[in-house]
Amino acid sequence: MTDVVVFHHAQGLTPGVVGFAEELRGAGHTVHTPDLYDGLTFDTLDAGMGHVARIGTEEILERGTRAVADLPADVVFVGFSLGVLSAQKLAQTRPGARGAVFVSACVPTSFFGPWPTGVPARIHAMDADPVFRTEGDAEAARALVDEAPDAELYLYPGGGHNFADSSLPSYDAEAAALLLERTLEFLQER
Repeated sequence: MTDVVVFHHAQGLTPGVVGFAEELRGAGHTVHTPDLYDGLTFDTLDAGMGHVARIGTEEILERGTRAVADLPADVVFVGFSLGVLSAQKLAQTRPGARGAVFVSACVPTSFFGPWPTGVPARIHAMDADPVFRTEGDAEAARALVDEAPDAELYLYPGGGHNFADSSLPSYDAEAAALLLERTLEFLQER
C-alpha cells in the first residue's frame, strides 16, 4: 500500500480531517497527519487564517517540511485548503514524491518551481467555492493541468470551501464521498 501525508486546512487538524485520514488507513494505506498548529483548532476559517497571519505562512511551510523529514521519499502528499501549500511544495521539491492530491486549493507551480516529471496530481474543489474561484486557485489548478501530463481537476457542484471535512458546516457528504472514492483509486495506482 501507499505512504500518505495529509496536511490539514486553516482550521487545524479537525476531527473531519482525521476522519478522512482514517478512511485511507482503513483501505490499508499508511497515513501521517502532521499537526502544524500544535493541537489548536478554530471554529471559523477567518479565525484559522488569523492564526496563520500570526505565525506566518513561511513557518507553516517549514513545519510541513520538518513533519516529513524522517519519512520515506516515496509518499503521496494530500492537502486540504491551507494544507495544499505544504503538500504542493513537497510534491514539487522533495525527490521521490509519488503523487499529490489537493482539496479546495492550488497555487501557481511557479511558487515552488516547475512541476516535476512523473508526479501525478489530482485537484478537487467545489465549482462555486468563492475562495477557490476568486483567490487564484482555479486558475492555478487549470494551469497545473495544462503543465503536468498526469494532472486532473475535479469540480463538484456546490460552494462549500472545506466540503470534505465532516466536522464543519461546509461539509457536503456526496461530494466528500466522491472525493474519497477518487482518492482511494488514485492511491491504488501508486
